[in-house]
Amino acid sequence: MHLRSEQIPQRLRYNLLIGAIVPRPIAVVGTVSPKGLVNLAPFSFFNAFSSEPMMIGFAPANNAQGEEKDTLRNCKPPWEGGTGVFTVSIATEDTIRRVVAAAEELPYGESEFELAGLTPTPSIDIGAPYVAESPIAFECETFNVVRFGLGQPGAGNLVIGRVVRVHLDDALKNDRMHIDPDLLRAVGRMGGSGYTRTRDRFELPMGRAALGEQSSA
Repeated sequence: MHLRSEQIPQRLRYNLLIGAIVPRPIAVVGTVSPKGLVNLAPFSFFNAFSSEPMMIGFAPANNAQGEEKDTLRNCKPPWEGGTGVFTVSIATEDTIRRVVAAAEELPYGESEFELAGLTPTPSIDIGAPYVAESPIAFECETFNVVRFGLGQPGAGNLVIGRVVRVHLDDALKNDRMHIDPDLLRAVGRMGGSGYTRTRDRFELPMGRAALGEQSSA
C-alpha cells in the first residue's frame, strides 16, 4: 500500500502515527493560567530538541471545535494572552495511572492535579507547578509556538520551550549526568491505549561498529 497523506482521513492519520512511531516518551505538562489556575495534562508527542540551548517541546492538538486546549491556552506567550511558561515532568511506572487520569477533559480552571492525586509543587524560576512525584522535571519558558492548522479541529501545535531549571533526584544520576534507567523506570506510549516499560534494553556502539566492522576513522 502506498498512500499520499491527504488520502488518509485525519483520525486515521493519527492512528497511523501513534502506532508506527513507538515508543514515545510522555510529557506531563503543568501550566498556570493568567488568573493563577493550574492545569496538568500528558502528551506523547514530546521530545528533546537541543542541549545548547536546552530545548524541549510537545505538541497539543486543537479540540473538536478547532480551539486551543487548556495547556496551550495557558503556556502560549504573554503577547498572545498566556503566561509563557510550563513544566514537564517525566512519567514513570509509579505515576503512570495517575498521569493517564490527568488526561480527563475538565472545565477550564478545574485542577487535574487534584483529580489524579498528583502533587503540584511550586517551581523556583517560573509560575507553573511541576509534579512532586516525578523524579525528573523541567521548568521551561515558552520559546515559540508553531501552529500547523490555526482554527482547524485536531490540528497540532508545536510548543518549544527553553529549559531554565531541572529538578532531578540525585539517586538517578552519576557524575556525568547519565540517568540510571533502572531507577527512573520511565513509561512510554504505544498505539491506542497501549503503554510500555523500558526494562528490555541493549547497547550498541555508534556507526560501523554497530555492524561489527572497524571504523574508517
